[in-house]
Amino acid sequence: MIEQKLKTSFDKYFSAPLEAWKEFANLCEVVPFKKNDIIKSTGQTEKYGYFILSGSGGVFVWKENNYVCLDIMYENTFFADYMSLITNQSTPLETIALENSEMLRISKDNIDKLKDTPVGKILFLISAESSFVEKQQQQIDLLLKTAEQRYIELLEKQPNLVQRTPQKHIASYLGITTQSLSRIRKKIGNRRLLILR
Repeated sequence: MIEQKLKTSFDKYFSAPLEAWKEFANLCEVVPFKKNDIIKSTGQTEKYGYFILSGSGGVFVWKENNYVCLDIMYENTFFADYMSLITNQSTPLETIALENSEMLRISKDNIDKLKDTPVGKILFLISAESSFVEKQQQQIDLLLKTAEQRYIELLEKQPNLVQRTPQKHIASYLGITTQSLSRIRKKIGNRRLLILR
């Protein structure tokens, strides 16, 4: 039941009644994406918001002939170029399916309809606030924690991350090179071997 998935994923922020999530789900459609499909291209305006039912997606920006990964999202999370969705303007951000994925898609018009309902206003406000806090924390971590600490925390939050996400995207997300990530992974692996002995 899609509405139950939506409710469960959002309850940690705000416990809205299941009826509100049914209303949300009724304004959406399920869409499939293949691995590496570009969902929203750079320079375009975001027309949809997504909820990942299965698979994963990334938000990227092109810099110096390389993609820089700004965010990686997995099942049961909302996903989009939020800056474009909110401002209704094009951005340099690109969203890409990182695996074969199935996502619940809602149009900008339907988002606006939901925002006009009492529960919808609360849901979108809380969503914006929690997203802002997470982004701020990400920036603080980038400044105050080592790449190794950030990688370990990423593994704790998403244990299957290593098997599912290309190393180049993880390294980019952490703000390091793939070579640095390989050294960190080797170091962590050696530590685990010592613990097991």
